[in-house]
Amino acid sequence: MKFEGIYTPAITPLTATGAIDKAAFTEVLEYLIAEGIHGIVLAGSTGEYYAHTAQERVELATLAKQVIGNRAQLIIGTGAIRTEESVEYAKLAREIKADAILVGTPPYALPTEQENAAHALAIDKAAGLPVMLYNYPGRMGMSMGREFFNIVTQSSKNFVAIKESSGQTGQLHMLAREYPGISLSCGWDDQALEFFAWGARSWVCAGSNFLPKEHIALYQACAVEKDFDKGRRIMSAMMPLMDYLEGGKFVQSIKHGTALVGLRPGGVRAPLQDLTEADKAALQAVVAQLKSEVAAAVGDQA
Repeated sequence: MKFEGIYTPAITPLTATGAIDKAAFTEVLEYLIAEGIHGIVLAGSTGEYYAHTAQERVELATLAKQVIGNRAQLIIGTGAIRTEESVEYAKLAREIKADAILVGTPPYALPTEQENAAHALAIDKAAGLPVMLYNYPGRMGMSMGREFFNIVTQSSKNFVAIKESSGQTGQLHMLAREYPGISLSCGWDDQALEFFAWGARSWVCAGSNFLPKEHIALYQACAVEKDFDKGRRIMSAMMPLMDYLEGGKFVQSIKHGTALVGLRPGGVRAPLQDLTEADKAALQAVVAQLKSEVAAAVGDQA
């Protein structure tokens, strides 16, 4: 399996009472497919997986596969504190015939490189599917390093990609130089241009929940057309949004962004709280400016 294009970590819409809104979730998936997204990641941080019960995750994954079919790649997140739980989500991915799984470091435990590799290999064994690793030390407490990569790649051929979310360019350089068999996927949005320059072929980006065309435009310019002048113009237009999202209330902002394009995201689950009206107005202004500047950049043939 090749990871190429824009992969959206889909939001999970909620009803007014806080239950998962399956009809609205279906609408999200159909919207993303219609907009040309290449793949959909389920049970990611943007999807609020940490606030879901095991049964809800099973039902969402099953529904997603039924809706998506073969129209886009489906990647199932296996994130959990306990390895045993992650293994069960890997089995679920295999059962519903997902295209791949997302495997990260279990949070809070702070495993060693060897322990983290054993965790990843146990999940891999349960699924038998292509694996996109997920390195996010800001949330998980530790970073995947050379010892980890050496162990997993020498033990299984399934570790074929990584969503690299450390924010450290040194990590990006190390992966590109020393592990060419692991396909790079941008997981740190304001470094997307750098990732593409270093050979990344995909970008897992939450903003594509409501700005799919604009994110696809950057991928197309950099990874397909190799036009980094155009890519820089598009990236520049996107920076204010990335700065806004990193200011806090990330999931809430992504969800409100989907409301701006006519979807029905509902609220967020505790401990998160909804945006204020001022927050919503600020985001709407940033999005409007971004759309205008990206349109100009894409249309600029200079």
